[in-house]
Amino acid sequence: MKKVNKAQLRLPIFIPMATLLGLVLIVGLVSPKALYDGQNAIVSFAFDSFGWLFQLSSVIFFFLCLWAMFSKFGNIRLGGKEATPTMSLWNWFAISLCAGIATGILFWGIAEPITHFMSPPDGLGLEAGSEGAAMFSMSQTFIHWTFLPYAMYGIAGLGIAYATFNLKLPYTVSSILYPVFGKKINGVVGDVVDNLCMLAMAGGVAAVLGVATMQISKGIEILTGLEQNKFIWVAVVGLIVVTYVISSYTGLNRGIRFLSDANTKLFIGMLLFIFILGPTNFILQIGTQGTGHFIQNFFTQTLYLSPVNGSEWPRWWPIYYWAIWLAYAPLTGMFLARISKGRTIRQFMMVNLFMPAMFGLLWFSVYGGAAINLEMNGAGLWSAIQQGGLEVSVFAFLKNFPLSGLTSTLFLVAIYISVVTLADSMTTTVSSLSVRGAGNNALVEPPAQVKIFWGAIMSSIAIVNLIAGKAGEISGIDATKQIATVAGFPLLFLMLLIGYSAVAMLVKYGTMELNGLSVDQTVEEQTTSQSMVMADMAEAE
Repeated sequence: MKKVNKAQLRLPIFIPMATLLGLVLIVGLVSPKALYDGQNAIVSFAFDSFGWLFQLSSVIFFFLCLWAMFSKFGNIRLGGKEATPTMSLWNWFAISLCAGIATGILFWGIAEPITHFMSPPDGLGLEAGSEGAAMFSMSQTFIHWTFLPYAMYGIAGLGIAYATFNLKLPYTVSSILYPVFGKKINGVVGDVVDNLCMLAMAGGVAAVLGVATMQISKGIEILTGLEQNKFIWVAVVGLIVVTYVISSYTGLNRGIRFLSDANTKLFIGMLLFIFILGPTNFILQIGTQGTGHFIQNFFTQTLYLSPVNGSEWPRWWPIYYWAIWLAYAPLTGMFLARISKGRTIRQFMMVNLFMPAMFGLLWFSVYGGAAINLEMNGAGLWSAIQQGGLEVSVFAFLKNFPLSGLTSTLFLVAIYISVVTLADSMTTTVSSLSVRGAGNNALVEPPAQVKIFWGAIMSSIAIVNLIAGKAGEISGIDATKQIATVAGFPLLFLMLLIGYSAVAMLVKYGTMELNGLSVDQTVEEQTTSQSMVMADMAEAE
């Protein structure tokens, strides 16, 4: 690769990941059933042996974020007292929202509340379509889509931002582990951590691309009559890849900022449309009561594992969600850290945790509440899902409102922009990890060739995984859930270490900074960390 923006390939990162992901693609193409069987074995082991840790860790990360936000460390400014923000509050929030849960809420906004309402877990003794099932549906959806996913992003992003901007360590995930490993983060430890995060992210992005591909393909089928198939999948993914590679190539301050701004405004418009034209009073009532149920039953529902009845429900719902959030967390955190310089830790948590979480709560109150109301009044959403799959849910829902053709088209546009924005941000971050030279300046853009390469790899895995799911005779959605769980399983343990290290970092260096000491000079190798990395990489090459 040519030298671009003083960035060159990190061969200990690029070569192992390119090789491993290439092998996954080959196996998926040659023997899709073998790929499915391997994924299924890993998922079963992860759930049976560590399901409890998945559930418990989600709560741990949330309380770590609360501690960082409301403790004395909340006043620390990322980048030092003189640092200034790089973008407006609106753009910061829009990017955080779109890089986190935007793609998911478009797909699951109808599908999940209706599924839980009409098919609650057997072990809870809830009658389908009852008041209890409705409350379980709303509160469980809030658990999955509000504070807990962004807590995982938040604790990783905070640690990376503080390590990068305040301690002047390299812009990598491994820098957050400095309190644990010291200067070893610049060697093998750093390479292992960054490789692990890239592998998880490749699986996570493939899962999200798979979900978006199915929903867009189903929308095209409904609107045009063109039946979805493998060729349509390839065409949709190809269009997504071309768009997000172009967006990624333009850089953070143009592509991602523009797409996030447009998409968030479109979200708000769609939210108001359903709230005003839908069952407004019912939405307000079920949203209010559902929020109360969410608060009251937070721990009970968050930690539900069904050890007595042995239900598979936790495997396919909360464990899947925690796995995909964990798979995303280090590199999403790395991306959120990149745009947080000049903000305090308290502001970081407000914009990257509380504001997106509150938006998620509003979204699922409006769309989930309206969907439940329609189902109660005979709209047949559950029947449509059973016949056409979860990907049909939002289109069946929109048929009950004026201008359904237009709103369905706008929904497709929103899905498209959302997945492009997410893939854009993650491609940029993955590419940043696989090059050197961007350590002290987190805003250096990786070479375009590297972005194109990783974009093509991750999109190809999405298609191969959908094909493998069909070979294993499971739905496309379940196939994406499997690869997400496989990707997130090893990150469970890394993220727990990251959470510990972030706290240790703030307790030690944050306390010094609040006492007026220069923390970067206390980091032993801070003046040589970049030269060490550069020398190590040059020697490896």
